[in-house]
Amino acid sequence: MINRTLIRLKVIQLMYAYYQNGGKNMETAEKELLFSLSKAYDLYNYLLMLIVAITRYDIQQVEHKEEMNRVAHIDEKVSRRFCDNQFAMQLESNIQLQNFKNNSKKSWDNEIAFIKNLYEQIVASDIYTEYMALEKTDYNVDREFWRKIYKNIVMKNEELDDVIEDQSLYWNDDREIVDTFVLKTIKRFDPKNGEEQELVPEYKDVEDREFAQRLFRRTILNDEYYRELISRSVKNWEFNRLAYMDIVIMQTAVAELLSFPQIPVSVTINEYVEIAKWYSTPKSGSYVNGIVDAVAKRLKKEGKIAK
Repeated sequence: MINRTLIRLKVIQLMYAYYQNGGKNMETAEKELLFSLSKAYDLYNYLLMLIVAITRYDIQQVEHKEEMNRVAHIDEKVSRRFCDNQFAMQLESNIQLQNFKNNSKKSWDNEIAFIKNLYEQIVASDIYTEYMALEKTDYNVDREFWRKIYKNIVMKNEELDDVIEDQSLYWNDDREIVDTFVLKTIKRFDPKNGEEQELVPEYKDVEDREFAQRLFRRTILNDEYYRELISRSVKNWEFNRLAYMDIVIMQTAVAELLSFPQIPVSVTINEYVEIAKWYSTPKSGSYVNGIVDAVAKRLKKEGKIAK
């Protein structure tokens, strides 16, 4: 789940904090980087648990309606389609998710007001109305229902940002990327796998973890050389007038150019341009694009990179 876009973001965040704190202990900073990445995986599990929490809330509503009808002697069947959603039931029984819940001690139990508001949004949606009006459903329909709900309602819920920020400061900037992996998880669920359905792994492979460590170390250990390369490519603008975040972003980009020959130059530049647009000033994207591109061309000319 932890992809290289997220790794680059975390490296830059930790690099910025490292320099702000005086750059005293690289080993401690590296441990903080890996811990921060692991917390992003926690958020992935926590957001999957949100689907279960909403389903459990619906069960409570259905049971309350059934009890009210019984007391009032009303012979009216209450639909259990939402709470009996086959995908949600499979997700709740998932062994990996249950292990996360038990080991992390995290739950949505203290967020009842938020769950209620989100549930009411879902019930008021056209997606819900169309789903409940279907003559019959199957597993694929149930799974697609939750994919639509998550993409169109949960992902757009701004209150959710406040909830997860209260849970962990590490989650402030992770949600946009993690949401995409929740959607991928929903799509890949298969009823044949039952409770043993595999969730997205924390790292796709060992190489991604090594990518994080190597990028972080190289960026710090060679910072003077990388900054000298950047300063030589700054035109009509003094190096010390650049936004400090821009310098950190470009320094990390240059480290990637020189340390990972298998990653195309265009991929590296595009990734850091997007990070600059997101994290720095409105003009940072164009600065990063122009300067890192100039550095890459110089390095190619000097034979220091061949890609």
